[in-house]
Amino acid sequence: MQSALTAAQMREAEQAAETRFGMPSALLMENAGRALAEAARSVAGARGRFTVLCGPGNNGGDGLVAARFLREGGAQVAVTVVGDMARMTPEARRNLQALGAHGVSPQALDVLPEPGAGDVVVDAIFGTGLSRAPGGPFSEAILRIERWRGAGAKVVAADVPSGLQSDTGEAFLPHVEADLTVSFGYLKRGQVLEPGASLCGELRRVDIGLPPTEPGPALVLQLVEEADARSALAPRRSDTHKGTYGHVLIVAGSRGKSGAAALVAKAALRSGAGLVSVATRSDVLDAVLAHAPEVMGIPLESSGPLGLAELEPLLAAAEGKDALVIGPGIPRGPETGNLIGQLLERVEAEVVLDADALNAIATDLSVLRRARRHVVVTPHPGEMARLIGRSTQEIQAHRLDVARDFAMEHGVTVVLKGARTLVSSADGGLYVNPTGNPGMATAGSGDALSGICGAFLAQGIRVPDAIWTAVYAHGLAGDLAAARRGKVGLIASDIIKGLCDVWTRWDR
Repeated sequence: MQSALTAAQMREAEQAAETRFGMPSALLMENAGRALAEAARSVAGARGRFTVLCGPGNNGGDGLVAARFLREGGAQVAVTVVGDMARMTPEARRNLQALGAHGVSPQALDVLPEPGAGDVVVDAIFGTGLSRAPGGPFSEAILRIERWRGAGAKVVAADVPSGLQSDTGEAFLPHVEADLTVSFGYLKRGQVLEPGASLCGELRRVDIGLPPTEPGPALVLQLVEEADARSALAPRRSDTHKGTYGHVLIVAGSRGKSGAAALVAKAALRSGAGLVSVATRSDVLDAVLAHAPEVMGIPLESSGPLGLAELEPLLAAAEGKDALVIGPGIPRGPETGNLIGQLLERVEAEVVLDADALNAIATDLSVLRRARRHVVVTPHPGEMARLIGRSTQEIQAHRLDVARDFAMEHGVTVVLKGARTLVSSADGGLYVNPTGNPGMATAGSGDALSGICGAFLAQGIRVPDAIWTAVYAHGLAGDLAAARRGKVGLIASDIIKGLCDVWTRWDR
């Protein structure tokens, strides 16, 4: 995994590099500028020109170093310093003087040659410290970069595209949309959270000499990578059988929503669970089983919403099961929350709560702390808003804090779904998932994720590894399915089929 740091954490790392490891800031800037120049060359045309826009801070200093390396390599380079040159940092000013020794002097923005196809614009205006919308000459420069990009020039951003809040991924107006972003030392949170992730284009992290030491894992956002997910799902040994891979009990479905139960079950089967059983109302069980003959059925004979009448039948059904998934499509009533609470207290299985199971416990979240085993909750932003009594807009604006605070307060693992789904463990660990696409915004996609989570828990993969692996595989299955079928027509069944492509890719 790669760590994604805040601006404050980056400052700590840079200070540690100098005070503890003897790595002066001037050398860090030199290394950053060299890497930035190499990245710019990699996307330039054969006769491409380079236009470097620098702010007065150290991010601008990185751009000035890059301009010097480009010029030393024989490239045609034009440079402008945006803003008040009298406010340049000492390191930036020193590198401006060094650039002058190579015959390159800053020009006014209005007289710069117009970049076009084959040319590269280096955006080194703002770094990690931006906290408000750019104005004045900075706004003008950003708008100019966007105009040049529209004319065919490639844009390479130094650390973060200007106009992006590096801690949150928020995009102020105006902002730069980069073709390539070079991240110095560590990734930044805003580079891996939307909308910042999309604005960065291709993201390249480069080593500039920062120490390997980092803040504690509970304070760092981790970007899950494919190698992490692949290694969490071990290859199958030849001396195994269906009992080796666990038994998942799914409590899902109702009249008109039998498909929800079927999707969870099929996803669990396609994710390696040895056995899958579905407990649902008897009048819909045949419809569920018709989707997958490999699934076993447990009829719940009462009618209406799930309540305490189902407690003993479900406790019996859960006996010997390794994972329990509750929620998709269940009929919810006044006793459903109490039923779920008592199941959590008494069932000896890992539990995934999704959909209406979350809505059912929203009025009494204390049941989460009373659970015998691990509990995983998988809300989308609207469900999380109901759980904590805030608006969906607030959830989306503070996704990291919301996920971590809920996980730590209630002792659960949280999957906060959406673009760049977050996973937070009960100890405060935070993981962000890079896979998935807008085609997965379709009915049943979350049901499929619940089935994958249940299957991995049943197979004994420890929490939270099982969950961030499930989220990664779910998104990758959607990406592979979209590559074949497009995004517009993607449905949940395509995602489940795409799981087989993931396992083939991983040799699992």
